[in-house]
Amino acid sequence: MKRWNLIFLLLVLAAGLAIGAGVSMLHNGLSAHATPTAMEAFLARHARHLAIPADARNERNPLAPSDQDLQVALEHFADHCAPCHGNDGGGDTLYGRGLYPKPPDLRLAETQKLSDGELFWIIGNGIRFTGMPGFSPPHEPQDNWKLILFIRHLPQLTAEERVEMERYNPKSLRGHEKDYR
Repeated sequence: MKRWNLIFLLLVLAAGLAIGAGVSMLHNGLSAHATPTAMEAFLARHARHLAIPADARNERNPLAPSDQDLQVALEHFADHCAPCHGNDGGGDTLYGRGLYPKPPDLRLAETQKLSDGELFWIIGNGIRFTGMPGFSPPHEPQDNWKLILFIRHLPQLTAEERVEMERYNPKSLRGHEKDYR
């Protein structure tokens, strides 16, 4: 009899969670302007962690930082990544504000503590149910490793580098420089 009680309790909890999620959606709608709840953020982080294969998490960047690779990555990031993540990596852009969930601030510890392998996997494969597309292909692995060098550099990005990046932002978005901060 105890086994049936446990099963019944689990079914009631599952139904309660489903009803709570439904009420939340009805109340908040499915707008991309909403802020994810703490539970959504927790579940998303853990789902992302589980989705990345263990051997991928353990990969190390084969490239050592160099001025040349950082320059190539700066230009690439400004053209491909900045529309959502911003030139400074903060994610507060025209497109970033319209995504759900919002792009992460790449400068913060939450992203910086990810392993090189995790970042490589995310860039290459994207993240489902977010605005993050997968870029392998068309990017070559070396391009993604260079981007990781640049992501690691973002917390130390200078004002001069941000101004330089504006030259490489997509042409269709020029005139919106304030949106790339």
